[in-house]
Amino acid sequence: MAFMTSPFKAWLLAAALFACAAAPASAASFSAKRGINLDIWTTWPPEEKWADGSLLLPFPEWRKFLKAADLEALKADGFDFVRMPVDPLPFLSERSAGLTEELLASVRDSVRLVNTAGLKVVVDMHLVPAGGNRSLGTNEVLSDDTLFDRYVELVRRMARTLAAEDPERVAFELMNEPTTECEGAEARAWADRLHRLFAAARSSATRLTLVLSGACWGSAGGLAALDPKSFPDDNLMWSFHAYDPFLLTHQGATWTGDFISYVSGIPYPPYAVPREELDTIVAAIKKRIDAEAPWSGRAGMKSYLDELLGEIDTKEKLSAVMDKPFATVAAWAEKNGIPPETILLGEFGMIRQEWQGSYVAPPGQRAAYYKDMIGNAEKHGYAWSIWSYGGAFGVVESFEGKKAEPNVLDMVQELP
Repeated sequence: MAFMTSPFKAWLLAAALFACAAAPASAASFSAKRGINLDIWTTWPPEEKWADGSLLLPFPEWRKFLKAADLEALKADGFDFVRMPVDPLPFLSERSAGLTEELLASVRDSVRLVNTAGLKVVVDMHLVPAGGNRSLGTNEVLSDDTLFDRYVELVRRMARTLAAEDPERVAFELMNEPTTECEGAEARAWADRLHRLFAAARSSATRLTLVLSGACWGSAGGLAALDPKSFPDDNLMWSFHAYDPFLLTHQGATWTGDFISYVSGIPYPPYAVPREELDTIVAAIKKRIDAEAPWSGRAGMKSYLDELLGEIDTKEKLSAVMDKPFATVAAWAEKNGIPPETILLGEFGMIRQEWQGSYVAPPGQRAAYYKDMIGNAEKHGYAWSIWSYGGAFGVVESFEGKKAEPNVLDMVQELP
């Protein structure tokens, strides 16, 4: 469904973009190098209870658990910024409609808490797909004109809330991982929607660096499909996410909706163990698929497992897979004259343990993966932010406040 439904809306967008173009261009006021994503939720409280201010506030929810000392520890670990996911749903849900002003103020206070700890912050409007106890998600916002209009207005209000903050220490990301197709009409539609979000944010926050990303779940390919020249503003950063190879980084993740939930034990890198040992691990995965997966999909799952593993079972092939998103972004940046310091690898990571899962990834292997991805980012001159502080991918905590193994943080501290 097209989002632009009237000539009046088209005129408003054109006027906003013209105003941005007429303003003096300037370099990005926000700069960053090494970061980590904070948690979007820790307890994931059900939406039907969101009318209770004591449940939602302070917001985001990590404020209930992390203190100034925890943020200062991140600074000591070698990070200079955090990416702070902010769930837009409490601002869009009827359940929490009466708390909007308090939620906005709490986001602003959270930004100041991070800054006081000596860290910069990217405020990330972190939409996620609907499901479970969530009534709305990314797909709904992007496919419903009226709902997207509300989201645009939310971006405008959030930008206004942040407008007075120090632009050298605060940046604003307009949407996390748009779940649109990578090519064709949906990708073009996302570019149009991104222009609307950009115009809304810039009209309210003239000094803040805005962080933009492409379609296709914010991937490198999605970013490369954008025409940066159509955004008349130099005070921008460009974001992409990379979790390659997905077979390794999401082992056991039940929410992927495919055979990955049956996968565990494949080492990083796969060629680090003798081939006989790797074959034994793969045989155990296939046995699990045969025992637990729907009968009709078993053969396809096992065949796909072999195909994906065959793409990464040597050093050369694995490097090619992991280098590909960086090469895609680098070619796009060179073509369009985008400075590398304005590019952000906004998310990357390797799962530690699925919630209530039995498999825990070896911490040394996780640290090695993060180090290799950081090496790729820094080789190109890109900023990066690890996913994430806690939870399934946690590098500081795991679940329920328990500490994760220190290997990844130790690796970050040792970076030159």
